Amino acid sequence: MTTPFPTEPQVSVLMPTYGQCHFIRRALDSLLAQSLGAWEAIVIDDGSPDDTGGVVASFLPDPRIRYRRLPHNTGLGNALNCALDLARAPLIACLPSDDVFYRDHLASLCATLHAHRGAVLAYAGVRHHYNREVDGLITGTALQLVQCVYRRSELRWTDRDELESDDLERLFWSRLRTQGLFTGSGRVTCEWTSHPAQRHKLMQEPEGGINPFRQHYRVREPLRFHTTVGNAIDEAAQYRAVRARPPTPAAADGLNILLAGELAYNADRVLALEERGHTLHGLWMREPYWYNTVGPLPFGHVRELPFGRWREAVGQLRPDIIHAQLNWQAVPFCHQLMLATPGVPFVWHFKEGPFICLEKGTWPQLLELFELADGCIFSSPEMRDWFDTVLPGLSTSKPCHVLDGDLPKALWFGEARTPLLSAVGEGECHTVVPGRPIGLHPHTVGELAALGIHLHFYGDFTQGQWRQWIADARKLAPRHLHLHANVDQSRWVEEFSRYDAGWLHAFASTNGGELRRANWDDLNYPARMATLAAAGLPMIQRNNEGAIVATQSLSRRLGTGLFYDSIAHLGALLRDRPRMDALREQVWSQRAQFTFDAHVPELLAFFRCVIEAAGGHQAHRHGAPVS
Repeated sequence: MTTPFPTEPQVSVLMPTYGQCHFIRRALDSLLAQSLGAWEAIVIDDGSPDDTGGVVASFLPDPRIRYRRLPHNTGLGNALNCALDLARAPLIACLPSDDVFYRDHLASLCATLHAHRGAVLAYAGVRHHYNREVDGLITGTALQLVQCVYRRSELRWTDRDELESDDLERLFWSRLRTQGLFTGSGRVTCEWTSHPAQRHKLMQEPEGGINPFRQHYRVREPLRFHTTVGNAIDEAAQYRAVRARPPTPAAADGLNILLAGELAYNADRVLALEERGHTLHGLWMREPYWYNTVGPLPFGHVRELPFGRWREAVGQLRPDIIHAQLNWQAVPFCHQLMLATPGVPFVWHFKEGPFICLEKGTWPQLLELFELADGCIFSSPEMRDWFDTVLPGLSTSKPCHVLDGDLPKALWFGEARTPLLSAVGEGECHTVVPGRPIGLHPHTVGELAALGIHLHFYGDFTQGQWRQWIADARKLAPRHLHLHANVDQSRWVEEFSRYDAGWLHAFASTNGGELRRANWDDLNYPARMATLAAAGLPMIQRNNEGAIVATQSLSRRLGTGLFYDSIAHLGALLRDRPRMDALREQVWSQRAQFTFDAHVPELLAFFRCVIEAAGGHQAHRHGAPVS
């Protein structure tokens, strides 16, 4: 016999869900088991790619449960607001579809609110991470949705157009606090389920981040994104102008280029190809790291191919060339793509890092990418020569090219420099490290301070990973270590040009001129090289004379390096004002070499060379061709 329920619910339970059909039965079953039966549930399916609708359908005979599907993912805030617009009860609860209510959860929180007339929100204790329990806040987090029941008002959640964040205080609770008190029930009556696809884990670097988040939720538009552990990112502002411009008309000899894998740092560089009349398409690896830029690309002008049916899509597209890239995480997918497209000229562009492929077990796929690709691009001449020791004759067996994979677009290289900090005050020298202070030990910072040399450390998220280093360095250099937040590309020149010089990775090479002994520090061009070059900063690095070091070779060729033998030697170099002024002007004159745009003509010529030569190499590729 069916138990009758009141027609007017006491509490509306909002359930935003995306791609959690394997969790949602458990959540809804916990709702059906509530001792308080006067509830309604509003399930908002935020464009799930799985069978969420089919799973929820079996619960819909209960008239208290309603289901609405949005055509594509719109974000947590909008999903909650859609549910609020449909809610009828004076009290609001939230049950994320991967969480669980215990039997008396709703009854306990409703009673707590009724007992505290000045309260606008009641929160329960919660079980989390399988077997831990707290009476209120979980350390390091805001109140979780599953914990709370609050009084309905006109307030709405912050939606994606304004901000995406894992900080629920920022999204809603802080505004609700202005209307009254938050009070706890003192009872553990719900469970916050821990699993890899939790929203906050997908958002927080280093396991998550903007790129994993974008891919998981299939976000199509630029994001305003700020997590509790990372830097604020405003793609909407950064790329507004470029998205607003019309596509470049196709050139008479324009190429149809498929970008594949991931684009890492400074991903908008590829627009320099589109601006020359070439058509760009994108096909991306799954499960990127936070710094592996994948599509949909926030700056637009790249046509995304559907990953779920990528073989069919590539077959229909028939690109002139596939430009597969860039770091070790992309190796498995790019290898799969290469074998599946034997009729399409394929270029493999690799930067970081061969030694990680050895450790991760993807070395065989990496070698086949170099062996079977129709053309190869190496990030430095030293990297090219190193791979010739792995695959003898590789660089002469097919078209090969050298191009750093992280070069930024020339758009960000402004012309207005800021006066030097060292030109005012006490006249002490000021150096900068944008990113990790690799090779700069706390005692080194102390040595610099003793010589009147300041170190400015940029990157608030990076600083969070170097807390002990910062504490130790500050003990030795309390006045000479300065911490700064991350700086967007648009402010590189303005911010960094005030410094006398900038640090590359500080290391003493041990290869002694023998290429087989080279390690990643020896072969790599750090991404910060372009950041320093944009601002015209001499690049501080150890004098590794007699060793094979990529940054040393490039800096000596372009005249952009400041090479030191000891910290005392570096101090003397920095205090030589005429020499430093001349060196800064030399770096400024070479800035274009650190932009992607400057190398596009040679890259396009290389692509055409690969296309022309591709027939002979394709005979060696095997696998299932695209349909």
